[in-house]
Amino acid sequence: MEEELINTIKTPIFSHITSEDLDHIYEPSEDSFLLIDALEKDLDLIRKSKPLLCLEVGSGSGVVITALGTVLGSQCHYISTDINLHACRVTKETGRLNGVDIKAVCTDLVTDVMGDVKGAVDVLLFNPPYVVTPSEEVGRGDLEYTWAGGECGREVMDRLFPSVDSLLSPHGIFYLLVLKENNPADIEQIMAKLGFTCTCVIARRTGQESLSVLRFSRQK
Repeated sequence: MEEELINTIKTPIFSHITSEDLDHIYEPSEDSFLLIDALEKDLDLIRKSKPLLCLEVGSGSGVVITALGTVLGSQCHYISTDINLHACRVTKETGRLNGVDIKAVCTDLVTDVMGDVKGAVDVLLFNPPYVVTPSEEVGRGDLEYTWAGGECGREVMDRLFPSVDSLLSPHGIFYLLVLKENNPADIEQIMAKLGFTCTCVIARRTGQESLSVLRFSRQK
């Protein structure tokens, strides 16, 4: 309930995900949970904006948008996109099992939702394919879609950046998970040219990966 103002975000139930599902979609992992931790850390800031629409690009299992939905409640609408039809099905089911109604759209990045959400997204989430790989591995199959990022691990996320300004509402916030090898400083410069300020919300080393979650908001 909204009046309870829960300040912690519990990991959503995702026991419905089968081993067969995991042949096609990205399993909830440390990067997923880091993004959830960043949202928890920023929960007061997110609530102050009174969000009405949350969009997650590349939702995979749906645990991230579902986690946020469990604390923001039904006054906010939730839309996810994924190029993988399996991921869309699992995302919707993850939401349902946790009491979050998610409209899951199978599309490349935001291609088929831009017309409906342009200028209205209050919280934009993206845990992109960020692993540095040869360019030819990007988008080759269901699982490769989830992690193969091409040169500098940036080939997929770079495609979304020009759309962020059009997607976000005047007070909208964009959360992006990145790897050290993605050159976060360069991403900050790119987004600054598009009119956004960057804040590192959280950073963590998991195994061989140094991950961080960046928050972008409009320059004032």
